[in-house]
Amino acid sequence: MHKIAITAAAVTLLTAGLSQAVNNPNVGGAPMFENRNIVENAVNSADHTTLVAAVQAAGLVETLQGEGPFTVFAPTNAAFAMLPEGTVDDLLKPENRDMLVQVLTCHVVPTRALWGDINGMVRADGGAHTVTTVGGCQFTARNEGGVITIEDGQGNRAAVTIADVRQSNGVIHVIDHVLLPAM
Repeated sequence: MHKIAITAAAVTLLTAGLSQAVNNPNVGGAPMFENRNIVENAVNSADHTTLVAAVQAAGLVETLQGEGPFTVFAPTNAAFAMLPEGTVDDLLKPENRDMLVQVLTCHVVPTRALWGDINGMVRADGGAHTVTTVGGCQFTARNEGGVITIEDGQGNRAAVTIADVRQSNGVIHVIDHVLLPAM
């Protein structure tokens, strides 16, 4: 009888975990679990190893594991690779920590905004919505043919390639470019 109870409990836990992963898209080849926080999920994405290393170097792990809610526009490794050669290595140096923190916090908005929420704000604002980030950056969100884009402080645009990756403390939107503050 005890074996059956343990087995039933195990099946319930497994089913709950799978159901949460099924509702979320996979990112970087890994399932994303809605009951895990931003950092707990990001470390499993093969496409976000540079972002995770940067978050660790900036000392932002504890913040992004916090209660939130946060919306994180998460650039992929390929997005970081598009920066001029040596930029990432320079940002990861201890003496450049303040700049790294600014760049990373310009990817974080202090709310939980799903694709539909962002699209609604864009539509309500006549096609362009100003987004103010934790890092003090002001970016512009647009819907371009059904794709949410974010224009950074230097006029570059990042497209959301995977939207609505739900987290226990917010949501991640995967983007294809690194967002930079105005100079």
